[in-house]
Amino acid sequence: MCPMSDYKPKPKSPPRKSSTPRIAMDALLEDPAGNNPIRRALWLEGLDRRLRPYLPPSLAAHARLANFERGRLVFVVDAPVWRAKLRLAAPELLDAARSIGLDAAEFVVKTTIPNPVAAPVRKAKPMSAATLMSLQAALASLKKPDPSGSSDAG
Repeated sequence: MCPMSDYKPKPKSPPRKSSTPRIAMDALLEDPAGNNPIRRALWLEGLDRRLRPYLPPSLAAHARLANFERGRLVFVVDAPVWRAKLRLAAPELLDAARSIGLDAAEFVVKTTIPNPVAAPVRKAKPMSAATLMSLQAALASLKKPDPSGSSDAG
């Protein structure tokens, strides 16, 4: 008996509904489970856009909605000074969240740690021949003793 005699062909997959490939985002959003992180991120982004008009104008560029879960509205700011200013706006933001249908009861502000920007490493430029000769001459002049043995202060 041939070893291939136990081979059973795979059932054919159902034909695609469309001949065009699906967009990656559409494929990710089709996840039937309710815990799709991409869908949640998009929902939070939309919620941030809806609450942003209630932020003081000077603060809007420094704060963003980070999360909403179990009645907690969590914002993130980029410096402690903005944290203090956002906490002053908390009652208005909680009211705004309730007005769009959220059961918001608590307001939390967190400060992010800014990412340090690494200075670019500069590659040393090669020395020109003239510069090299001048440097060597300067170093040589420091090594030579004065042949007269006297100083010019005389």
